Amino acid sequence: MTAQTEVAVIGGGIVGLACALQLRDQGHEVSLIAPEDDETGASYGNAGVIADYAVMPVGTPDVLRNLPSLLFNRDSPLAIRPSAALSLAPWLVRFARESLPRRAEANARAIAALLAPTPNAWRDMAERIGCTSQLKPLGSLYFFETEAERRAADFRPYRALGVEVEQISRDELGQLQPGLPAHVGAGAAFFPRTVTLDDPTAVLRLLRDSVDAAGVQRIEGHVSRLHRDSGCVRLSGPDFALSARKVVLAAGAWSKNLAAMAGDRVPLDTERGYHLEYDSPAPSLIRQMTPVSRGFYFCPMAGRLRVAGTVELGGLKAPPSPHRWTVMERGARAILPDLPEPDRRWMGFRPSLPDSRPVIGPSRSGGDVIHAYGHGHLGLTLAPVTARIVADLIGGRAPEMDITPYRPDRF
Repeated sequence: MTAQTEVAVIGGGIVGLACALQLRDQGHEVSLIAPEDDETGASYGNAGVIADYAVMPVGTPDVLRNLPSLLFNRDSPLAIRPSAALSLAPWLVRFARESLPRRAEANARAIAALLAPTPNAWRDMAERIGCTSQLKPLGSLYFFETEAERRAADFRPYRALGVEVEQISRDELGQLQPGLPAHVGAGAAFFPRTVTLDDPTAVLRLLRDSVDAAGVQRIEGHVSRLHRDSGCVRLSGPDFALSARKVVLAAGAWSKNLAAMAGDRVPLDTERGYHLEYDSPAPSLIRQMTPVSRGFYFCPMAGRLRVAGTVELGGLKAPPSPHRWTVMERGARAILPDLPEPDRRWMGFRPSLPDSRPVIGPSRSGGDVIHAYGHGHLGLTLAPVTARIVADLIGGRAPEMDITPYRPDRF
């Protein structure tokens, strides 16, 4: 027998959960379809930053100039698995085009517009789920290892898009990050308004609990079929069948096939992110810090230090690359030489678009399917903003911002 619901949200990461809660709070009947949560996804393994400053797309003219050496250098912060090179060729061609100056500038403006409401949206969601104590308003640092890096840094494009950033000396850096060895580094850029999470897993658990307490029905499983029939959308998997008036696609890196079932061709691919974790007593950093040339974050969290980041293009099926962890560990020790052996290693999947913009908006085949995925490095940051847009679309209201730059029919 086919069950029925008003809105089905596909995806149990932070974007799907935020959408489900926002919709339920606005009075909609909501069912959430996702596999059993084993707390290993990108919503748990990320850098834990509400990255209001991250207005720049991955693809820029600088990246384009260095793309061959970046992609095929095994130690690069942006690398490609050789086995995936052929299948990734169409995505890489699009990425190269989006890295041209005018396209990169347009992408940065689109990302900045989506980030602008983030602080208020996150504050509201944190109050709703009871996690305000998890938010650390300490700012974030871009760390320069050499004087040449410091002199080459240009933050005028950030400031032009409304980002507050201060370039600080090595002495000032030492005051903000006293756990940093005194002989390391040449200064930093400080983003004072950035907020980080003390523990992304704890926040996700509170969000999950709030979704359950709000009365959202949970269906554990994968959607293997999506089709429109007689004014509804029918979803089915090995163990369920569900009919919904409207469907939200929020399955992160697994959304491409669902979009195709809905009639939308979206060039979604996968960035594989890695992290290492060091339990206390790890070096006592206070603020999140990013060595700009290495592509990862030092992330102080509750009881541990997480080193998270880098980009590996390689799809959903290949196992983790031990070499990526080795590169991160070597880079981390170059800055914090007293680091012990890591206590944990992790790899997860980010949903990535060539223009670094998420896909948010109605299917080109109709407003009964709403897309909400492809946030790349900004899924945690943009979850509550995305949820507000989705709730407006489901409720028949015009979103507060122009969503044209994020619609699936832009491709």
